[in-house]
This record gives sequence, C-alpha cells and structure tokens, in this order.
Amino acid sequence: MPEKVIMSEDEIRRALVRITHEVLESNGGCHNLVLIGIHTRGVPLAQRIAAVIKRAENVDVPVGNLDIGLHRDDLQYLESPPPIRPTDIPTNITGKNVVLVDDVLYTGRSIRAAMDALIDFGRPQRIQLAVLIDRGHRELPIRANFVGRNIPSSREERVQLRLKETDGKDEVVIISNMARQGATQAQGG
Repeated sequence: MPEKVIMSEDEIRRALVRITHEVLESNGGCHNLVLIGIHTRGVPLAQRIAAVIKRAENVDVPVGNLDIGLHRDDLQYLESPPPIRPTDIPTNITGKNVVLVDDVLYTGRSIRAAMDALIDFGRPQRIQLAVLIDRGHRELPIRANFVGRNIPSSREERVQLRLKETDGKDEVVIISNMARQGATQAQGG
C-alpha cells in the first residue's frame, strides 16, 4: 500500500464547513474571533474557514499566519535550522477568541510551539484549536476543539493533507512506512 486517499476534495470541503459552524456556535458567532493558520497548510485552511464565515455571516474575520520554527522543542536535534516563514497577525489578539488552525494533529508538539509563538503577540481571551485530521499518538496533553476527521493510524504511517494552494489538489492520503522507505531509497537516502 504505497498511499491511499482517505479524504476526497468534497470530504475536505464538507469537514471545513462543519468545523466553521462549530467554531461559530462555540464562540457565539464571529464577534471577537481571529483565525490563525499554522504554516504551511494551516494557513489556507484558516483562509477557507474565513471564506465560509463570510458566506454564512457576511463578516470578514481577521486571518493571520504563524511560523512556529523557532519555538520547536527539537531545534538542538535538527541537522539544519527549520526554514523561517513570515508570521502575520493582522490584529491585536489580546482579549480575542483565537482559533489556531492546523492540518494534522499528531504528537501535540507543533501546537505547543504554536501557543508559545502566539503568546508573543498578546494574551488572547482563549485559544481554541481546529484541525482537519486528528491521527492520535499524543505526546503532550493537547486536544483539538474542532476536528474534521479522526484517522486512526500507526506511528509507521504518515498522514498528509494536500491542498490546491500548496500541492495542486485537495486530498488526504495515508502513506505506509514501506512506501516512504522505497521513496527514500530511490532518492539515494
């Protein structure tokens, strides 16, 4: 099983619409709401959620993007530093309801880094987490408030979201370890 599509474009769209309505319900609408996408694929997901809010509520919710590279807890173990991407927080987040948006929730370490990075910009009223995929295997006590789909997986598998904005098409695939090993060997590694 090299890779298997586990969510189609339509399933991704429906999951994001459902997440959006859950965010609106949980926050009593979109007043005081800010969406922050975590680089890379959390950014277009946050923009898509904002577009659904615009259609449903006719309100433009501020959308920002957050780079967590310098807040990772594994920097000392990396062969080279992670790429630094721009962070853009379009409004003061102090006292706001911030929804962090990411693609796949796995160990929880990226979300911990995101919360650390976010606090550098202010003190939100609350921080919530929206993810398209929750695959389990938490190493930190972090859970998402809004989940598109729970995908049970093994640690030897990789769950990857592909989006039109970054990859040319919308789908979620699960890649087996054997397929990853074959790709690595083909690349000479």
